[in-house]
Amino acid sequence: MAHEIPTAELAPGVALPVVGFGTWQITGTSAYESTRTALDVGYRHIDTATMYGNEAEIGRALRDSGLDRSDVFITTKLPPSQAGRERQTIEASLKALGVDYVDLWLIHWPPSRGKSLPTWVSFLEQRDAGRARSLGVSNYDAQLIDELIRETGETPVVNQVSWSPSEHDPKFLDEMRERRIVVEGYSSLKNTRLDDPRLVAIAAAHDATVPQVVLRWQLHHDIVIIPKSTRESRMRENLAVLGFELTADEIAAIDAV
Repeated sequence: MAHEIPTAELAPGVALPVVGFGTWQITGTSAYESTRTALDVGYRHIDTATMYGNEAEIGRALRDSGLDRSDVFITTKLPPSQAGRERQTIEASLKALGVDYVDLWLIHWPPSRGKSLPTWVSFLEQRDAGRARSLGVSNYDAQLIDELIRETGETPVVNQVSWSPSEHDPKFLDEMRERRIVVEGYSSLKNTRLDDPRLVAIAAAHDATVPQVVLRWQLHHDIVIIPKSTRESRMRENLAVLGFELTADEIAAIDAV
């Protein structure tokens, strides 16, 4: 499956698989076992964060998988509380993960007023030092991003935000596309009424599940998906969204949800 997952180019030589494995709220033995399983069934993009408390387990799963480091795209994130401690935080993440670099490092939430820009400057320094291959943000609006661009000339390559049919915001997507920023969507299933009759009907038309339809809908909008699960069957089901396409009318109907 791994070679069949399309990618989004973030920077020269940095390709982000558009289907990733999310690890929020998965900790301890479960984090290790789930990540091992995800890698075994074909995921090559693992999303974690300092505040998730599972980087060490993910690192062990990566080592035990037998895969080359270069074959797996790893994202982690800096908590806003660690603004001013960027180098210490990324070094701790790298040590926990057991790697020399991460492929994508995000500012998890905008730090308190006045700290976003200094944090971004420090991010650029850590990237240039080789600790991260690409940099982005999470939960930022266009105004906050424009401040970073204006002051440094460097644009975040990714903005990871909560996304679901009920949160669909074409204006926001247009703003990100204008800045050539890839949008990643999280909590898409958590924030969706999975019994919505419109979604149920579309799922039935494709012999798919409602979660698959929601994830496929995101991909049609060029939104990277990072669903999480501790069950192998659900992991495979989430990867299988690459196997069908929604019609334009179906996409519009989900937009309206």
